Amino acid sequence: MSASRSSGTTDALGPDEDPASEPPEPSEAEATPGAELLAALLDGMDAALCAFDADGTITHWNREAERILGWSAQEAVGRSGFAGWAVRSADAADVQTRLMSAMDAPGRQVHEFALLRKDGGRVLVRTQSAGVRGAEGNAAGVYCAFSEVHAQIDLERAIALSEALFEDASWGVVLVDVDLRPTVVNAHAARALGGDRTSLLGRPLGELIVQGAEDLEGSLHHVLAEGPPPAPAELWVTVRTPEGDRRRCWRNGFLRLASPLAEEPVPLGAGWLFQDVTATKRAAQEADRLRFRSNQLHRAAGSAAECEDPMEAATSTLDYALAGFADHVVVDLLPADGDALPVRTLSTPADGSGPCLPVSGGSAPVRYATGHPALQSLDREGSVRASAGRAAESWALERQWPGDSVHALCVVLRSRARTLGVVTFLRTAHRTAFERPDAAYAETVAARVAAAVDLARSLPAPGPSDA
Repeated sequence: MSASRSSGTTDALGPDEDPASEPPEPSEAEATPGAELLAALLDGMDAALCAFDADGTITHWNREAERILGWSAQEAVGRSGFAGWAVRSADAADVQTRLMSAMDAPGRQVHEFALLRKDGGRVLVRTQSAGVRGAEGNAAGVYCAFSEVHAQIDLERAIALSEALFEDASWGVVLVDVDLRPTVVNAHAARALGGDRTSLLGRPLGELIVQGAEDLEGSLHHVLAEGPPPAPAELWVTVRTPEGDRRRCWRNGFLRLASPLAEEPVPLGAGWLFQDVTATKRAAQEADRLRFRSNQLHRAAGSAAECEDPMEAATSTLDYALAGFADHVVVDLLPADGDALPVRTLSTPADGSGPCLPVSGGSAPVRYATGHPALQSLDREGSVRASAGRAAESWALERQWPGDSVHALCVVLRSRARTLGVVTFLRTAHRTAFERPDAAYAETVAARVAAAVDLARSLPAPGPSDA
């Protein structure tokens, strides 16, 4: 309510005076600056307020009380209690007793009453009343603040919701100021950000989030300038925690906060709510990846079935397997004559992308150094994963792989209980390292390639008439 409202106090009326008549002129004491300030404060309150003297006569009645009940200060001040005008006669004694009991009781008392409006309607109000002491400490009266019950309940619900969000919510809640620094953090958000609710306050988001802070700050700036987005947004971030950096996916919602007390919206910051959906997101990504790879294997099987040459079927299978999986592939076969040196037989171009083809100029033995991942795969008859360190180019060249390779997955080729060689899938720096699910997929591809290679070796060499 505006602080420019007129005074809500008048002289008490005598028992025979008309409460609706014009109030008497204010006395000199009432016209003092202190009285005017008190009247302005009372009328500026958002809650309705009235006061009673020790005899139960109304001495103060502010503008909000007039708005709720319709009775003006001139009509209310000077009346003895609410009987006969602001409360039903049957309830008057009980209401008056409960209100005036606060004069001798410690603290505040809260009650709910059904009061009457000037137009005859009823309104349920919640009151907080407390005793007023005189200069000598004796009971001088009671003041009573009241508001409509539904408005009070709305306020209590808002407070309860705020407390629940910052204590028991199962998603992160963070309030940030206009400088994008956390001012309030709930327990869930503190755990997600790798700190406690106190240590996170006032710190830049860039200190808490290793990667993704720029995107998050951009979203918060947009909220402060334009308002909240129409739907939650998902964001991948890397969070610095005492246990190390963690890659997480958060589903975020944003709210712009403005002061309800100002005539024009004053930005207080933004509310940021988020939920960790990393497990769900990764499960969805894995399902998409499995679906894509299954489709690729299906297409590879159909293509290989149309190849007359089994080695062409092997290269066709590898071409389909490479899509979305690796950047290069090389196939080293063990000679059928028992020579221990593997022979580079199939590969993709070393200097760029392209189909998997027989090695130009014919197969050639490759002398791998001891401990080479391909040799480890042959020895273990299983899969071996490897990644380069800082010297990525020399790492790949030393292992006789394309120079841009930084991640390798070697899978043994076996058919009819025999080891035929090894196939190596290679990734460049723009892809992540191979993981266990990748090895399972590569082993499925290797089984098909091994079957094609075994079939090619089983067929008789073409004679002169077949050329």
